[in-house]
Amino acid sequence: MIRRHVLVHGIVQGVGFRYSAQREAERCGLVGWVRNRPDGTVECEIEGDDASVEAMLGWLAAGPPGAVIERTDVAVTAPLGEVAFRITD
Repeated sequence: MIRRHVLVHGIVQGVGFRYSAQREAERCGLVGWVRNRPDGTVECEIEGDDASVEAMLGWLAAGPPGAVIERTDVAVTAPLGEVAFRITD
């Protein structure tokens, strides 16, 4: 298992990004969380097997319809062994 911390920059709030990310993460079998940040970015942590995390990183770089992704900042972090993917405040 691997875990990544991701900041998504661009037009990513008000376009259903968090809900779409949750559906995609669940489809990929990932755990973690996603939230809006006051600076207009979306922040998330994703955890799972290498291939699933890489697939989700690709999805985050494209986003859902309506989003315009400028860039994603990805950092390695230690797996936590969570059991679900959730939207947080």
